[in-house]
Amino acid sequence: MAILKVPGRTELAGNHTDHQHGRVLASAIHLNVQADYTANSDSIVRINSEGYDSITVKTSQLSVRPAEFGKPVSLVRGVLSAFQDLGLRIGGFDATVSSSLPIGAGLSSSAAFSVLIARILCQLYNGGEVEDIVIARTAHRAEKDHFGKPSGLTSQLVCAIGHTLYVDLKTNEIERIVDDFSDMGLTMCLTDTGGTHDGLNTSYARIPADMCYIANLFDVGILADVDPEAFRSKGWDLSNRPVRRAMHFFNENERVPLMRDALKAHNGEEYMRLMNESGRSSEELLNNIVTSATGDTRLLEGLERSAALLDGKGAWRVHGGGFAGCVQALMPSDYFPVYKEKMEITFGKGSCFAIHLV
Repeated sequence: MAILKVPGRTELAGNHTDHQHGRVLASAIHLNVQADYTANSDSIVRINSEGYDSITVKTSQLSVRPAEFGKPVSLVRGVLSAFQDLGLRIGGFDATVSSSLPIGAGLSSSAAFSVLIARILCQLYNGGEVEDIVIARTAHRAEKDHFGKPSGLTSQLVCAIGHTLYVDLKTNEIERIVDDFSDMGLTMCLTDTGGTHDGLNTSYARIPADMCYIANLFDVGILADVDPEAFRSKGWDLSNRPVRRAMHFFNENERVPLMRDALKAHNGEEYMRLMNESGRSSEELLNNIVTSATGDTRLLEGLERSAALLDGKGAWRVHGGGFAGCVQALMPSDYFPVYKEKMEITFGKGSCFAIHLV
């Protein structure tokens, strides 16, 4: 049997900018999903993974199944379907999958799993020659159409390429970044606040819908095609949620290259200042911390706890989609043990862990 590994990813900057074809800064991390796999001749994909139901998908049955939304089997069916539609070869295989990625922590476990399936099909049936961007797009389509999760392309792209990346989705610029926070004497970590993403698809879907609503007022489909100054020149009512979310997009989109530059320059003070700006924007303008859909306030509690521990010392922000999941924090490495101890008093042993960019 052959072995494949696909890393998870952490979002560094660009909170909810990718679905509007904006700019993002994200990185693959040391945690991953991996598979032992081998081809079979019966045109059936069979996957066993500890903690999950076994998956069986016939390569002749690839239509969208709404009953599978949110389930791993839908990702397998979706990747097979995307490969087939692109004229790529597909076939059966047997795989045993394991993962070091915490589920529901916003580390793109579903994107990594989708990319893993695409990589297996690439190796077994396409001579290992499918380009990373195609791998990413097939995984993205599986998550959007078959899994039922509205998202941008960032997670799949980073998982497929496997590095720290600055991406401008409007211009298709992709820049690999080789710098890390350890070069600045800093540690980045995540705290899993224990919330679940179940039942949040509608809350997530409202964010791109609100942004597109504002874009439509300028007779375009996405905010990346709106002139920021034209938007800012309007006398908007800031009590309007779509307006606030659009304002977050333009501010965040301009902040991403600044955070990239601070990372490349090893300027930890500037990076943390901008990271805190990003966090405040997500809380105050994007409003992706608490949703009435679940009433879950654990993420908010994690941010408030981080603010009390890190004010004047480091930076903190919501990680990824929001409404549940992780707080991302950055601080001097010698302070991390203190922060970890305090956060784990609230959220449990092992909930706070350092992440390493790759």
